[in-house]
Amino acid sequence: MHSMLEGTPAESGLRERKKRATRAALVEAAVRLAVERGVENVTVDAISAAAGVSTRTFFNYFDSRDEVFVMVGADAGHRVRRAVLAAPPELSPLEALRDALAAELEEVEQQQELWCLHAEVLRKAPQLLARRIGAHMADELGLAETLAERMGAGSPLFTEERPDFASPEEEERRRALGLYPRLLAAVGGTAVRVAVEHWSVRQGETAFADVFRETFEHLTTGLTLPQQYPVPADGA
Repeated sequence: MHSMLEGTPAESGLRERKKRATRAALVEAAVRLAVERGVENVTVDAISAAAGVSTRTFFNYFDSRDEVFVMVGADAGHRVRRAVLAAPPELSPLEALRDALAAELEEVEQQQELWCLHAEVLRKAPQLLARRIGAHMADELGLAETLAERMGAGSPLFTEERPDFASPEEEERRRALGLYPRLLAAVGGTAVRVAVEHWSVRQGETAFADVFRETFEHLTTGLTLPQQYPVPADGA
Protein backbone atom coordinates (compact mmCIF):
# COMPACT_ATOMS: atom_id res chain seq x y z
CA MET A 1 0.00 0.00 0.00
CA HIS A 2 1.30 3.48 -0.87
CA SER A 3 1.75 5.98 1.92
CA MET A 4 0.23 9.47 1.68
CA LEU A 5 3.67 10.85 0.92
CA GLU A 6 4.21 8.46 -1.97
CA GLY A 7 0.79 9.14 -3.52
CA THR A 8 -1.07 6.92 -5.95
CA PRO A 9 0.63 5.42 -9.01
CA ALA A 10 -1.30 7.90 -11.18
CA GLU A 11 -0.07 10.84 -9.11
CA SER A 12 3.49 9.54 -9.18
CA GLY A 13 3.24 9.13 -12.94
CA LEU A 14 1.94 12.69 -13.34
CA ARG A 15 4.79 14.10 -11.23
CA GLU A 16 7.30 12.16 -13.29
CA ARG A 17 5.85 13.49 -16.56
CA LYS A 18 5.92 17.06 -15.21
CA LYS A 19 9.54 16.66 -14.15
CA ARG A 20 10.49 15.26 -17.55
CA ALA A 21 8.69 18.14 -19.28
CA THR A 22 10.45 20.76 -17.13
CA ARG A 23 13.88 19.22 -17.66
CA ALA A 24 13.24 18.97 -21.41
CA ALA A 25 12.13 22.62 -21.53
CA LEU A 26 15.30 23.74 -19.77
CA VAL A 27 17.52 21.71 -22.09
CA GLU A 28 15.77 23.01 -25.20
CA ALA A 29 15.94 26.61 -23.97
CA ALA A 30 19.66 26.28 -23.21
CA VAL A 31 20.48 24.72 -26.57
CA ARG A 32 18.51 27.27 -28.60
CA LEU A 33 20.01 30.19 -26.68
CA ALA A 34 23.52 28.77 -27.16
CA VAL A 35 22.99 28.48 -30.93
CA GLU A 36 21.64 32.03 -31.05
CA ARG A 37 24.11 33.78 -28.71
CA GLY A 38 27.04 31.41 -28.18
CA VAL A 39 27.45 29.25 -25.08
CA GLU A 40 29.62 31.81 -23.31
CA ASN A 41 26.79 34.38 -23.47
CA VAL A 42 24.06 32.16 -22.02
CA THR A 43 23.22 32.53 -18.33
CA VAL A 44 21.15 30.43 -15.95
CA ASP A 45 18.73 33.34 -15.59
CA ALA A 46 18.24 33.51 -19.36
CA ILE A 47 17.71 29.76 -19.66
CA SER A 48 15.20 29.75 -16.80
CA ALA A 49 13.28 32.72 -18.25
CA ALA A 50 13.13 31.13 -21.70
CA ALA A 51 11.81 27.89 -20.17
CA GLY A 52 9.24 29.77 -18.09
CA VAL A 53 10.58 28.68 -14.69
CA SER A 54 12.50 30.27 -11.83
CA THR A 55 16.26 30.13 -11.40
CA ARG A 56 15.63 28.14 -8.23
CA THR A 57 13.76 25.55 -10.29
CA PHE A 58 16.72 25.32 -12.68
CA PHE A 59 18.98 24.26 -9.82
CA ASN A 60 16.48 21.60 -8.79
CA TYR A 61 17.43 19.83 -12.03
CA PHE A 62 21.03 20.85 -12.73
CA ASP A 63 24.00 21.64 -10.49
CA SER A 64 25.48 24.21 -12.87
CA ARG A 65 24.88 25.98 -16.16
CA ASP A 66 27.23 23.68 -18.06
CA GLU A 67 25.44 20.60 -16.80
CA VAL A 68 22.32 21.46 -18.79
CA PHE A 69 24.37 20.94 -21.95
CA VAL A 70 26.18 17.76 -20.96
CA MET A 71 23.55 15.87 -18.96
CA VAL A 72 21.12 15.53 -21.86
CA GLY A 73 19.61 12.06 -21.65
CA ALA A 74 20.57 11.35 -18.03
CA ASP A 75 16.95 10.58 -17.15
CA ALA A 76 16.64 8.52 -20.32
CA GLY A 77 19.65 6.45 -19.32
CA HIS A 78 18.04 5.66 -15.98
CA ARG A 79 14.82 4.59 -17.67
CA VAL A 80 16.72 2.38 -20.11
CA ARG A 81 18.54 0.65 -17.25
CA ARG A 82 15.27 0.03 -15.40
CA ALA A 83 13.66 -1.32 -18.58
CA VAL A 84 16.57 -3.71 -19.16
CA LEU A 85 16.15 -5.14 -15.67
CA ALA A 86 12.37 -5.42 -16.07
CA ALA A 87 12.42 -7.01 -19.55
CA PRO A 88 10.85 -10.49 -19.92
CA PRO A 89 13.34 -13.22 -18.94
CA GLU A 90 12.99 -15.01 -22.28
CA LEU A 91 14.62 -12.08 -24.10
CA SER A 92 18.34 -12.23 -24.76
CA PRO A 93 20.47 -9.38 -23.34
CA LEU A 94 20.67 -7.83 -26.82
CA GLU A 95 16.89 -8.04 -27.30
CA ALA A 96 16.25 -6.55 -23.85
CA LEU A 97 18.61 -3.68 -24.66
CA ARG A 98 17.04 -3.18 -28.09
CA ASP A 99 13.51 -2.94 -26.68
CA ALA A 100 14.57 -0.61 -23.86
CA LEU A 101 16.31 1.74 -26.29
CA ALA A 102 13.44 1.59 -28.80
CA ALA A 103 10.93 2.64 -26.13
CA GLU A 104 13.13 5.60 -25.21
CA LEU A 105 13.63 6.67 -28.83
CA GLU A 106 9.98 6.63 -29.89
CA GLU A 107 9.89 10.41 -30.29
CA VAL A 108 13.25 10.86 -31.98
CA GLU A 109 11.67 12.00 -35.25
CA GLN A 110 9.98 14.90 -33.46
CA GLN A 111 13.23 15.86 -31.71
CA GLN A 112 15.57 15.66 -34.70
CA GLU A 113 16.06 19.44 -34.96
CA LEU A 114 17.02 19.71 -31.29
CA TRP A 115 19.46 16.79 -31.59
CA CYS A 116 21.19 18.56 -34.49
CA LEU A 117 21.32 21.89 -32.63
CA HIS A 118 22.77 20.18 -29.55
CA ALA A 119 25.50 18.57 -31.66
CA GLU A 120 26.28 22.00 -33.14
CA VAL A 121 26.62 23.52 -29.66
CA LEU A 122 29.01 20.79 -28.53
CA ARG A 123 31.15 21.12 -31.67
CA LYS A 124 31.62 24.83 -30.97
CA ALA A 125 32.39 24.37 -27.26
CA PRO A 126 35.26 21.87 -26.76
CA GLN A 127 35.06 22.15 -22.98
CA LEU A 128 31.43 21.00 -23.05
CA LEU A 129 32.21 18.24 -25.54
CA ALA A 130 34.88 16.85 -23.22
CA ARG A 131 32.44 16.83 -20.31
CA ARG A 132 29.77 15.24 -22.49
CA ILE A 133 32.14 12.42 -23.43
CA GLY A 134 32.80 11.83 -19.74
CA ALA A 135 29.07 11.74 -19.01
CA HIS A 136 28.56 9.29 -21.89
CA MET A 137 31.25 6.98 -20.52
CA ALA A 138 29.58 7.01 -17.11
CA ASP A 139 26.23 6.15 -18.73
CA GLU A 140 27.87 3.31 -20.64
CA LEU A 141 29.43 1.94 -17.45
CA GLY A 142 26.05 2.04 -15.69
CA LEU A 143 24.40 0.25 -18.60
CA ALA A 144 27.10 -2.42 -18.70
CA GLU A 145 26.62 -3.03 -14.97
CA THR A 146 22.87 -3.32 -15.51
CA LEU A 147 23.31 -5.84 -18.33
CA ALA A 148 25.68 -7.87 -16.16
CA GLU A 149 23.11 -7.82 -13.35
CA ARG A 150 20.39 -9.04 -15.71
CA MET A 151 22.63 -11.89 -16.88
CA GLY A 152 23.31 -12.96 -13.30
CA ALA A 153 26.92 -11.80 -13.44
CA GLY A 154 26.55 -8.62 -11.43
CA SER A 155 29.01 -7.48 -8.79
CA PRO A 156 28.57 -6.32 -5.18
CA LEU A 157 29.26 -2.81 -6.49
CA PHE A 158 26.11 -2.80 -8.67
CA THR A 159 23.69 0.08 -8.27
CA GLU A 160 20.82 1.20 -10.47
CA GLU A 161 22.06 4.77 -10.25
CA ARG A 162 24.31 6.27 -12.89
CA PRO A 163 27.93 6.18 -11.64
CA ASP A 164 30.05 9.30 -11.37
CA PHE A 165 32.65 9.32 -14.12
CA ALA A 166 36.24 9.34 -12.82
CA SER A 167 35.10 8.86 -9.23
CA PRO A 168 37.45 7.01 -6.83
CA GLU A 169 35.41 3.79 -7.18
CA GLU A 170 35.08 3.96 -10.97
CA GLU A 171 38.16 1.84 -11.67
CA GLU A 172 36.94 -0.74 -9.16
CA ARG A 173 33.57 -0.92 -10.87
CA ARG A 174 35.16 -1.39 -14.28
CA ARG A 175 37.42 -4.14 -12.94
CA ALA A 176 34.37 -6.00 -11.62
CA LEU A 177 32.77 -6.09 -15.08
CA GLY A 178 33.18 -8.87 -17.62
CA LEU A 179 33.99 -8.16 -21.26
CA TYR A 180 30.61 -9.15 -22.73
CA PRO A 181 28.37 -6.65 -20.86
CA ARG A 182 30.90 -3.86 -21.50
CA LEU A 183 30.98 -4.67 -25.20
CA LEU A 184 27.18 -4.96 -25.43
CA ALA A 185 26.65 -1.59 -23.72
CA ALA A 186 29.16 0.06 -26.06
CA VAL A 187 27.66 -1.57 -29.15
CA GLY A 188 24.16 -0.49 -28.10
CA GLY A 189 25.23 3.13 -27.74
CA THR A 190 27.04 3.05 -31.08
CA ALA A 191 24.02 1.47 -32.77
CA VAL A 192 21.80 4.33 -31.59
CA ARG A 193 24.27 6.97 -32.78
CA VAL A 194 24.69 5.36 -36.21
CA ALA A 195 20.94 4.83 -36.65
CA VAL A 196 20.21 8.48 -35.80
CA GLU A 197 22.94 9.79 -38.11
CA HIS A 198 21.91 7.46 -40.95
CA TRP A 199 18.27 8.49 -40.67
CA SER A 200 19.02 12.23 -40.27
CA VAL A 201 20.41 12.54 -43.80
CA ARG A 202 17.61 10.41 -45.31
CA GLN A 203 14.50 11.98 -43.83
CA GLY A 204 11.51 11.45 -46.06
CA GLU A 205 12.93 8.20 -47.41
CA THR A 206 12.31 6.03 -44.37
CA ALA A 207 11.05 6.21 -40.80
CA PHE A 208 13.51 6.23 -37.92
CA ALA A 209 11.84 3.17 -36.38
CA ASP A 210 12.66 1.18 -39.53
CA VAL A 211 16.29 2.30 -39.49
CA PHE A 212 16.59 1.41 -35.81
CA ARG A 213 15.07 -2.04 -36.35
CA GLU A 214 17.38 -2.77 -39.28
CA THR A 215 20.40 -1.66 -37.24
CA PHE A 216 19.66 -4.19 -34.53
CA GLU A 217 18.83 -6.90 -37.05
CA HIS A 218 22.39 -6.56 -38.35
CA LEU A 219 23.68 -6.96 -34.80
CA THR A 220 21.45 -9.98 -34.19
CA THR A 221 22.88 -11.75 -37.24
CA GLY A 222 26.43 -11.05 -36.10
CA LEU A 223 26.93 -8.41 -38.82
CA THR A 224 26.66 -11.02 -41.57
CA LEU A 225 27.13 -9.35 -44.97
CA PRO A 226 23.65 -8.41 -46.33
CA GLN A 227 22.59 -9.84 -49.67
CA GLN A 228 22.49 -6.47 -51.41
CA TYR A 229 26.27 -6.22 -51.17
CA PRO A 230 28.22 -8.14 -53.80
CA VAL A 231 30.65 -10.77 -52.49
CA PRO A 232 34.14 -10.19 -53.95
CA ALA A 233 35.32 -12.95 -56.25
CA ASP A 234 38.25 -15.09 -55.04
CA GLY A 235 41.51 -13.35 -55.67
CA ALA A 236 39.87 -9.97 -56.27
